[in-house]
Amino acid sequence: MADTIIHQDQGPENAGNMELKDNTIIVVLGASGDLAKKKTFPALFGLYRNGFLPKGVKIIGYARTKMDHEEYLRRVKSHIKTPTKEYEQQLEEFCKTTTYVSGQYDQDDSFQNMEKHLQEVEKGQKVTNRIFYMALPPSVFIPVSEHLKRNNYPSSGIARIIIEKPFGKDLESSRELDRALRPNWKEEETFRIDHYLGKEMVKNILILRFGNEFFGATWNRNHIDNVQITFKEPFGTEGRGGYFDEFGIIRDVMQNHLLQVLTLLAMERPISFSSEDIRDEKVRVLRGMPAIEPKNVIIGQYEKSLDGTKPGYKEDDTVPKESRCPTFTSMVAYIKNERWDGVPFILKAGKALNEQKTEVRIQYKDVTSGIFKDIPRNELVLRVQPNESIYIKMNSKLPGLSMQTTVTELDLTYRKRFSDLKIPEAYESLILDSLKGDHSNFVRDDELDASWRIFTPLLHYLDDNKEIVPMGYPYGSRGPAVLDDFTASYGYKFSDAAGYQWPQTSTEPNKL
Repeated sequence: MADTIIHQDQGPENAGNMELKDNTIIVVLGASGDLAKKKTFPALFGLYRNGFLPKGVKIIGYARTKMDHEEYLRRVKSHIKTPTKEYEQQLEEFCKTTTYVSGQYDQDDSFQNMEKHLQEVEKGQKVTNRIFYMALPPSVFIPVSEHLKRNNYPSSGIARIIIEKPFGKDLESSRELDRALRPNWKEEETFRIDHYLGKEMVKNILILRFGNEFFGATWNRNHIDNVQITFKEPFGTEGRGGYFDEFGIIRDVMQNHLLQVLTLLAMERPISFSSEDIRDEKVRVLRGMPAIEPKNVIIGQYEKSLDGTKPGYKEDDTVPKESRCPTFTSMVAYIKNERWDGVPFILKAGKALNEQKTEVRIQYKDVTSGIFKDIPRNELVLRVQPNESIYIKMNSKLPGLSMQTTVTELDLTYRKRFSDLKIPEAYESLILDSLKGDHSNFVRDDELDASWRIFTPLLHYLDDNKEIVPMGYPYGSRGPAVLDDFTASYGYKFSDAAGYQWPQTSTEPNKL
């Protein structure tokens, strides 16, 4: 994707599209938390060691935790791997770019203290750019954004704010957050980060669709029977049940990650690769989707594993014993437009399942009967994680004297085809996009509003009807027992094709 660089003389109204180069400071708010340690700092280091951060960049950590510089650096390094001495040296150089300030999230004095530190770091610079990364719980989004604007907005240069999901809990709370941000932060200054949009295979969907004519010709309801988008995790809440119980799997994964993937799969061809053209088409998809109907939904909650070694969801001490929070959901969405009318988009997401996997499975319609009998359907599969790959399940003649058919695949597994290339982490890609001012892989305000409109009636229905209890499923299973019947009722045909299995390889995936 080409980067558009807009120069200073084009006016501050285009500030959100400008690439930030020299005199840039990145402020990581919530610097002592898990998100910052596990994702933000490793991503910043990955960009630093590959030369993608602006020249002379400074990184400032801010959090309520009181700690000295050595303890701060220990936390920064805690989840950064250094397999070689070169990495270790680069990490030490990276640590020289960062300092720490302790303060509260709701007091002007704390942010004014941070402002003094910022000005010391920026001393002698006429123009400075500041990026504020809010690696924070949603409960403090509004007060922190207000204090940042009041105390830390640069008098010259560019300011941007990066906000982590969840962006509200339903349509009204999302709009409340937007109303609170809007007076202080322009839309072009706001980057709502959904890390799934930074994943390599998700970013490849547009190229796959619109760069290959043979896909474009069949990408419609005339040829595609159903689409499945699946998110599976092999672990439970593991002590984070109190946080998870407040949101559940629908808010945590489906309204954002899976719906974003759906819009990229379903959108029309954009006029260009510019961020607004892409997001315009995604919004059109969302506006063509009616609200999810409860009759098209099943929910589940994991219980103790069959061997008794893994605890059930309610055995987590942080989870209310009467919790009805779903840890698994499968639902069907429809798009009311000419391309997709009648095609079920089957979304599945769950915790404590049998494997780690995120994939898209597009199943084509049956081959015309006649010379064939019960021949399996073609499928296009996009493996998002782990081990990024694209493969097409197709029918071929089994070698030999007969005309017997067999299922085989056209396989693009990234770690075999692109073995010499490194695949960046999603957060690296998105932070780099924010530095460039590229909003393509970030969620726009009207896009967020449209997505909550689709899910909010269902969420309120599940919250309000106390008699609706999630179906239990064992920790480590595929999900509720009715899952296969549920997907089959919307047209999905499973075929073991005489024991067909997609070939696996033991090579480790390439990561930065």
